[in-house]
Amino acid sequence: MIEQLSIPTAAGSFDAIAAGPEDGRPVLLLHGFPEAAVEWEHQVATLGVLGYRAVAPDQRGYSPGVRPEQASEYGIDDLVGDVLAIADRLGWNDFDLVGHDWGGAVAWWTADAHPGRLRSLAVVSTPHPAALAEAMKTDEDQHLRSAYMTEWRQTRVTERRMLDDNAEALRRIFDWKVPPSKVEEYVQRLSEPGALTAALNWYRAGRPGGKIGPIEVPTLYIWSTEDAAFGSTAALDTANRVTGPYRFEMIEDVSHWVVEEAPEAVTSLLVEHLSSH
Repeated sequence: MIEQLSIPTAAGSFDAIAAGPEDGRPVLLLHGFPEAAVEWEHQVATLGVLGYRAVAPDQRGYSPGVRPEQASEYGIDDLVGDVLAIADRLGWNDFDLVGHDWGGAVAWWTADAHPGRLRSLAVVSTPHPAALAEAMKTDEDQHLRSAYMTEWRQTRVTERRMLDDNAEALRRIFDWKVPPSKVEEYVQRLSEPGALTAALNWYRAGRPGGKIGPIEVPTLYIWSTEDAAFGSTAALDTANRVTGPYRFEMIEDVSHWVVEEAPEAVTSLLVEHLSSH
């Protein structure tokens, strides 16, 4: 059974879904844009049945209780701080961290800054940030794939464009790969006053000030071949950015929305990863 949680922190109260025994091995799962914690419901439910304590929060801006107005309050340090604040509130000294899309970026940065808190790391879609930055500079294909980020940093204009005509542009982002009921839920959530601006503030907060180094915790990286956002250059280079035990898995003929398009495959790889570390 999936539970609904409210996790109070100094930044505000995060909504979350959870499953599994309270004393189970803790796993925290971070969603991407423009989704929410329910992106992970298949994985959370399965991990719970297997005896893990799986928790997926609606992150900063997505939880109504943690929705600051200024874009500057969505920087990577704030997002990593939220991860630790949630873990602390849950009483987790160390935990396994999983992320997709923007949640994957936050997971990489958390593993870099606080390796002692993580038993393992699993990232879906998003390459190591240094590999992505290098690819954006040297690989024309990745540069073109990432062009949308510049557009989405334009304040207010993007919100109107995404929500016009019954949120047609927002729906199209999912490329008909995500179940319609999920898309409806995401659109409904992001149509609430201020919600889409808060989600887009992740892009508008500015680039991280520091440099991210090699990752030393055991890492699983899952990339799908039809990912429109992340090409093979950064995906393959990610191996050079991990010094700890590393596993790279490529899922063929699946889009960026791999967590929901191929939930069984992602869950199976995640369970294998967790059971081996």
